[in-house]
Order: sequence, then structure tokens, then C-alpha cells
Amino acid sequence: MKKVLLVFALALAFTSVSAQVNEKELLKKTEEAVAKLKDEKPNGWTKKGLFTFLLNQSSFTNWLPGGQSNISGNVGLNYDFNYKKDIWSWDNKVIAGYGLNKIKGQDTQKTDDRFEFNSLLGKKAAGYWYYSAFFNFKTQFDSGFDPVDNTIKLSHFFSPAYFQFGPGMMWKKSDNLKFNIAPATSKLIIIHPHFTEFGSSFGVLQGDSSRYEFGAAVNGYYKFNLMTNVSVENILNLYSNYLEDPQNVDLDYAMNIAMKINKVMSTNLSFQTIYDDNAFRGFQVRQVIGIGVNYNF
Repeated sequence: MKKVLLVFALALAFTSVSAQVNEKELLKKTEEAVAKLKDEKPNGWTKKGLFTFLLNQSSFTNWLPGGQSNISGNVGLNYDFNYKKDIWSWDNKVIAGYGLNKIKGQDTQKTDDRFEFNSLLGKKAAGYWYYSAFFNFKTQFDSGFDPVDNTIKLSHFFSPAYFQFGPGMMWKKSDNLKFNIAPATSKLIIIHPHFTEFGSSFGVLQGDSSRYEFGAAVNGYYKFNLMTNVSVENILNLYSNYLEDPQNVDLDYAMNIAMKINKVMSTNLSFQTIYDDNAFRGFQVRQVIGIGVNYNF
């Protein structure tokens, strides 16, 4: 009788372990299926956007170690509207940001000012590859001034304005992982003539209001979750002008990290670096960090 009970207990234990293993395998397959469904969006439009408001403030009164009272605020918009139908894929993104910083006893200064629109059309070729065509537009909202002499205006809305477009090939695994290669890209820079009255500006020669370039562009996008409630977005744009100094590659890289606190609040870090020797012979760097109020739509 004891042997029968022992065999029965062993069989029950084996059945229980097998059931747990099967349950884990089923759970894993379910999670993989859900992830695949997220990547393989249905035909039609998908739209999502994020509005962010960041606020930083410091105040000092009789503070012997020193310090200047200041307040700064940034608003940002990151909006995607993508379309898919059978072998066609059309991805569109709008990025906009504007920020101000006020230090006690000094003039108000900008901490962010940009508007960018990206559009990427693809037709399925094979695997993850697509025949593609892209369009990119960049400008700013407000006037920019010389950092040494803030009475000298260097730029304003639509001056400069950058346009890029051309055919190419796109590799796209999902909306969150893709890159595009365009070896025949046209680039147009437009600026108001009063900025080139006494010399060149943003690569536009003295007395002109526009500059045309022809070259190669590489654009990449990668967004992932570093850990629970922490997302990292990477945007990379490279461009080489065949017509002049092709070895001087223009670079524009941006990284946005969002550490979610709750449904509406998060800690946001934005980092951007630009290299464009037509505008400035060196790296331009911008970094903003703060507690943000987010609105998803």
C-alpha cells in the first residue's frame, strides 16, 4: 500500500511540475504574440502624441555659498501619424519644442527652439527592406541672438529653413526600429537676405537667400524600454554634400529619456548634439532635464 501511495505521490508531483512548465511556456508564447501584434499594426492610420511641460526653479536669499535665482520652462510636442496598407508604409513625425530661462538680473534667454517634420514613404521590397522616399523640414519659432552680444540677431522663424528629400532604401523591423539610406538626396537652405547682407550665414553666400546641396543622407530611429517605466528614444541624421567637402559629414543626434513617475508626471532628459560646419565649426550641444507633466493623446 505504501508503494502505491509513493508512486501516486510521485506521479502527482511530476504532473504538477509539468503543468507549471507548460503554463510558463504558454505565458511566454502569449507575451510574444502580444509583442508581435504591437509591431504588426493593422491597415489604416495609427496616431499617437505626447505633450510635455518641464519646469525648473531655483531661489536664493542671503545664501552665502552663492547662487542666482532663476526659473525656466520648456514645452515639447512629439506626434506620430503613420499609415499602413498591404505593402505600403508611410511614417510621419512632428517634433516641436520651445523653452525659456530667466536668471535674476539678466535678460530672458531661449533654452530650446525647434520645429521638425519627417515623412518616410516605403513600398515593400523583401524581408524588412522597403523602397523609400523621404522628406525632412526643419526651422525655428523665434529669433536667435549672438551669445556674446544679444543685440545682434542671427536668425528668426524660417531663417534658416532646411529641406531634404530623396529616394532610397529603408530597413524597418517596427515603428520603433528603422533606418533609411538615401544616396541621392537634395538639400535646400533658405534664409532671409538681411542675414547675408554683410557676409555668409548658415552656408548661404553673401547676398544670396538660398543654398542647394546634393549628397547622401542616412536617418535612423530606435526606441526601447531600458527598464520598467523608463523609455529611451534615439534619432540620428547624417548628411554628406557631394558638391563640397563630402568628408565633412553633418550630424544631428537627439536622445530623449522619459522616467515615468505616474500617469501624468515623469522625469525627462533631452540631449541633442549637432555638427554642421556651414553654421558653426564645432559641436553644438543642448541638454535639458526636469520634472515634466505629460499628456498622451
